[in-house]
Amino acid sequence: MSSQRQEAVRRPAAPDIHARKGQTPIVCLTAYTAPVAELLDEHCDLLLVGDSVGMVVHGLPNTVGVTLEMMILHGQAVMRGSRKAMVVVDMPFGSYEGSAEAAYANAARLMKETGCQAVKVESGPTVVDTIDYLVKRGIPVMGHVGLRPQSTLVDGAFKARGKTSEERARILEEARLTTEAGAFAVVVEGVAEGLAREITETISAPTIGIGASAGCDGQILVTDDMLGLFDWTPKFVRRYADLRGEIGKAVAAYAEDVRARRFPGPAEIYFAKAG
Repeated sequence: MSSQRQEAVRRPAAPDIHARKGQTPIVCLTAYTAPVAELLDEHCDLLLVGDSVGMVVHGLPNTVGVTLEMMILHGQAVMRGSRKAMVVVDMPFGSYEGSAEAAYANAARLMKETGCQAVKVESGPTVVDTIDYLVKRGIPVMGHVGLRPQSTLVDGAFKARGKTSEERARILEEARLTTEAGAFAVVVEGVAEGLAREITETISAPTIGIGASAGCDGQILVTDDMLGLFDWTPKFVRRYADLRGEIGKAVAAYAEDVRARRFPGPAEIYFAKAG
């Protein structure tokens, strides 16, 4: 074996993340491309190839139009760009709701073709049995409760959940059942802060909050939101950079240089060798 070969780094697996319950908060961000995955890898415990890729990268109005092939393509890219973080890939709308058998076939294909360590599904009353089916057959599953983007056409809008006692009780029960079915972690999105804390205190799996509570066992954001690549930022996002503004300034400077014939200059052109 060549001495030049880098020593392999073991990525965290589902049991490692599950064991972080109540420990140092789990750092998670979304990733869709190899270059971004490489930048995030050193700082994150978990990279999520979210179906938000449909909106963030492909310009779709919601996540419903995302396909399994799209998730596989972006999952492969993120696996190539990272080597340290656990990589979880979303199962898109329509790939797991029909039957447990179909869900297993799609999840197995997703894991085989990307090499990811787990899949994520949006939990609901019909999905709990599917989570149990997948986990018992070797597919690590992360759940997702609260605001569920794939259900936006039924729910009507992207808005916070758990504000009424009835909805609060339903979400808490879904989180409990999701954990009992074998999910190693549960994303808690867009819920009242007190409910997020109650879920975290109630279930044995670590909670990953997004628009939830600092009391969750970890946090996740859409990287492009956190970096300020869009005009509008959701309430629950803290902008850590203004890349939209920086990119705009850089492109404006480039356009000005091109029109003034200042680019390319001597440093960016090739010259024939004398003789």
